Amino acid sequence: MSLDPSSHRLAPGTALGNRPCILLGLLGCHIGLSRTPALHEQEAEAQGLRLCYRLFDRAHAPLAEAEIGTFLACLERAGFRGLNVTHPYKEAILPHLDELSPTAAAVGSVNTVIFEGGRRLGHNTDAPGFARAIREEFGDLAGLEAVQLGAGGAGCAVAYALLGLGIAELRLFDIVQPRAAALAERLSGCGHGRVTVVSDLGAAMASADLLINATPVGMLGHPGIPIDPALLRGSLRVVDIVYVPRETALLREARRRGLPAIDGSGMAIFQAVEAFRLFTEREADAARMAQIFARLEAVAAAEIEKAVT
Repeated sequence: MSLDPSSHRLAPGTALGNRPCILLGLLGCHIGLSRTPALHEQEAEAQGLRLCYRLFDRAHAPLAEAEIGTFLACLERAGFRGLNVTHPYKEAILPHLDELSPTAAAVGSVNTVIFEGGRRLGHNTDAPGFARAIREEFGDLAGLEAVQLGAGGAGCAVAYALLGLGIAELRLFDIVQPRAAALAERLSGCGHGRVTVVSDLGAAMASADLLINATPVGMLGHPGIPIDPALLRGSLRVVDIVYVPRETALLREARRRGLPAIDGSGMAIFQAVEAFRLFTEREADAARMAQIFARLEAVAAAEIEKAVT
């Protein structure tokens, strides 16, 4: 275990407002380009809070499932208030938590952990974050048919959100078909929409109104396009939850065909808004966090341009 609790310990204090610094972290793999730390730190600063956010990138030393509990215990002893969780730990962390929020329990994955009173409370802010982002861009989705690529941790949250938005039929496709089947079964009582598992994307896309990519394909380090571009046609609306890069091959192909398409930045911002409330017990300013995100994107773009010129 590489985490040294003493290097991240807070000064004594029990009430959140009495702590000199709210200590948070992000657990995942290949997370060096995540915008989440800066989003939380800069929003906290704007509200007069001291917040320190640490990255725990386990790409080169993955945590075994048995080690996750020890890792969380280290954070608790070090005085952490909470933890964001991303791929590949959103589902693996579940057995090591004491309680799940209703959304996290329904979704079956956690992206936010709160340490409170000696207990570990798991939440999922991806689902409400995605719902808000897609609703603001595309409006009412009730009665539409959707195809979703990917049934992993993020895909679970996206599917749950879609059913909550009134999707009439959700067709799940995953290269690991039992994973899609398990998600379909879990969501069988959520909302009024029908959930099916598909293996023929061509047939599934024939009457689809909405396509969502909830796989890593297209993100930095995972180049490619998750579907045959020839299937992007008609009045299809396209969503890619990837936000690094902002324009994936899927979005580029969709826009080239004149289809409305959105990236994952809105989901990233709005899930952070909800997580900030859980961590700090204060409401975040969503518009300000969107501005922070835009500034971070501009800085990253400038650095990339400088590197290639």
